[in-house]
Amino acid sequence: MLTVEELTKTAPAAGTGSEKEQTVQRMFSSIARYYDLNNSLLSLGLHHYWKRRAIEYLLVGDPPHPRPLGEPVAPRGTHCSLDAMGHSTGHGEMETSRILPGERGSLRGSPGARGSVKLVLDVGAGTADLALLAARRLGEKARIVAADLNRPMLAIGVEKVRKATLQNRIACVQANAEHLSAPDATFDAVTTGFCLRNVGNLAQALHEVWRVLKPGGRLICLEFSRPVSSWLSRLYDWYSFTLLPWIGTRVSGDTTGVYQYLPASIRSFPDQDGLARVLREIGFKKVDYHNLSGGIVAIHVAVK
Repeated sequence: MLTVEELTKTAPAAGTGSEKEQTVQRMFSSIARYYDLNNSLLSLGLHHYWKRRAIEYLLVGDPPHPRPLGEPVAPRGTHCSLDAMGHSTGHGEMETSRILPGERGSLRGSPGARGSVKLVLDVGAGTADLALLAARRLGEKARIVAADLNRPMLAIGVEKVRKATLQNRIACVQANAEHLSAPDATFDAVTTGFCLRNVGNLAQALHEVWRVLKPGGRLICLEFSRPVSSWLSRLYDWYSFTLLPWIGTRVSGDTTGVYQYLPASIRSFPDQDGLARVLREIGFKKVDYHNLSGGIVAIHVAVK
């Protein structure tokens, strides 16, 4: 029987930068249909609790917005803009984010609500669980942009938003966390759940989050971390590197090795204090974290 360290070494290497991005996108595309089901099975339903707790920290202010929510946003350094369907309407580089088909106008606020809308970006939104929770928590005047690079995952999120009849409050946008097509100081808050350990360049992604946040805005980051007790750590390692890959692979029929990659990515990601230190180095003024389930996951709250 392999030890945890040996299992870590035999997990598929995701690489770094664009190599990691491509590998991760291929993996998540292969399991998109089974992602929500496996989340519930593999976490014993706890992921719903973790996400609800994260959204409890989403207490944003309500300052007036500098532009209507429906105005097109152009990538920095280009002269191109995006229409409501996300197509390029000018010259310059190809856009790095776009609204999925069927979502026309969903970034536009309700008439007369321009100065009172809360605007939140969910980075790595996946199948839109956090975005849905945020919309319900913040009320009718809130607008949530659910951004993810993986189109199959986001397509499932679009369907969930439609079934919840929240299309007027949540826009599902295909976007790269490392190159957000939004002006500086746009969002009141940014949420991210189980995303950051999968980006190609963590520092670049966090710099982008810091950039698009308004002064005083907060990042709420829900991510797997390190159990605080030694016995739980040993149990969690055994589960993560043996039982989790076995269940996940059989339920999804995956052949890409994603369920071996996931626990290895957790092991290589900064722990609670390490991530807090990175956030401070990026420029966040106040950084706190809160352990859940004995430190298996942690919520980091960072204020710009």
